[in-house]
Amino acid sequence: MTIEVTDANIQELLAQGKPMVIDFWAQWCGPCKMMLPIVEELAAENEGKVIVGKLNVDDNPETCEQFGIMNIPTMLFFRNGELVDRHVGACRKPDLQKRIESLL
Repeated sequence: MTIEVTDANIQELLAQGKPMVIDFWAQWCGPCKMMLPIVEELAAENEGKVIVGKLNVDDNPETCEQFGIMNIPTMLFFRNGELVDRHVGACRKPDLQKRIESLL
C-alpha cells in the first residue's frame, strides 16, 4: 500500500531512515495515471522493506521545489533519509524494482 506524502510529513518520513520511494504525480498527468498500477504493485510486493509514497505536486509545492521537480512522473529514491537516485518519466516495473532493490 502506498502512503500519502505531503509538505507536512515528508521530513518525518525521511527521518525514519527507512528505504523510501516517492512518486511525484498529478491527477491531470496521463503518464502518471499509467504508472499508478505499477507503483501500487511495487508497494504491495515490497511492503515491510520499502516505504512507497505518492506526492501530489499540485498540493505540495514546497517539497517539489526542495527536490527540483520539473517534470512528472518523477520517482525519488531515498536511503537513510538521503536522496540516492531519481527517475523522470514513465518506466517499466522491472526497472523500478531494480532501483528499489538497490536501496536494500
